[in-house]
Amino acid sequence: MAAPADPSRPGEPASGGDGEPDDPDRLAEQVVPTAIRSQRSTKDIVISLLVLLVPIALVLGFGRVFLNADQPTVVDPAPAIQQARAANAFPVSEPTGLGDQWRTVRADYTRGDAGASLRIGYLSPDDSGLQLVQSNIPAEQLLPAELTRSGQPQGATELGGRSWQRYTARPGELALVLLEPDRTVIVVGQVPEGDLRQIALSLR
Repeated sequence: MAAPADPSRPGEPASGGDGEPDDPDRLAEQVVPTAIRSQRSTKDIVISLLVLLVPIALVLGFGRVFLNADQPTVVDPAPAIQQARAANAFPVSEPTGLGDQWRTVRADYTRGDAGASLRIGYLSPDDSGLQLVQSNIPAEQLLPAELTRSGQPQGATELGGRSWQRYTARPGELALVLLEPDRTVIVVGQVPEGDLRQIALSLR
């Protein structure tokens, strides 16, 4: 009986498991379904992602259009102002007559070892942020903390019968500072000086 052909020997065709040579057409028929399955798998992934993302986009759009979800949270400063007045640590002034375009986004009264502070944060009509700070913390401590150590006086300006000092602050920021024996008032923000003046003039 003749020995079976050795596929590693040259001149003899390789054979499949059934003893017959591998057919290129049969190999192609095996590869094509695999490629189709791969394409279908990618398509299924894309469809699944769309099914997840479309509802999320609809919810976000609904929130922005109907619920004003991208609007800042407006707070009532009255409780913080009342708390500061009740503490009687320093005279407390309240901004009045600013109009609805000015929005209060922060208001808190805090006490520490160095003194007490009332801080009210605003968004101006053009959505720029600024802060009103009233405090009995010594000015030599308060000003570097609020305006940075590089903050420097730039001259006096009279507002409402009181002499305020113009100061530099962080890059792009300006400040108005009122120095009084029992408190310091700071209006600071990256806004036109006219906005700072409006806050200062509104204090009653």
